[in-house]
Amino acid sequence: MLNVGKIEEGLVLDHIKAGKSMVIYKHLGLDKLEYPVAIIKNARSNAMGKKDILKVECDVDALNLDVIAFIDPDITVNIIRDGDIVEKKQLSMPRMVTNVIRCTNPRCISTIEQELPQVFYLADGRRKIYRCRYCDEKYTEKGSKSWY
Repeated sequence: MLNVGKIEEGLVLDHIKAGKSMVIYKHLGLDKLEYPVAIIKNARSNAMGKKDILKVECDVDALNLDVIAFIDPDITVNIIRDGDIVEKKQLSMPRMVTNVIRCTNPRCISTIEQELPQVFYLADGRRKIYRCRYCDEKYTEKGSKSWY
């Protein structure tokens, strides 16, 4: 049995789809920060079969939860203080994401003007559709290399 110690203050991201933890790790910028991080991949789960878990010992306000919600709004965020779970947050899709994904439209102003932020708005929450703020191009995850 795998045993990963408890953290005193920080976040535990649970119910991550198996294989998605490294995407979240990268987009939260954890590779550039000096927080202790535990990544558990392919953990057994009764509900999901397999899941990933991320444990981050940090100030609870240090990470952008909108990035997590964009990647997978079904992730559960457990807030830890003094070694105990003090709150469980269910995420919802953010209305807008900035500099998380890139527009793939070669004629979009954000492609031409590199210093412009990449801004996408939630066009259809039911179908999880985001569109570019500048050209209205629809973001699609399938086969896309449009992540930052």
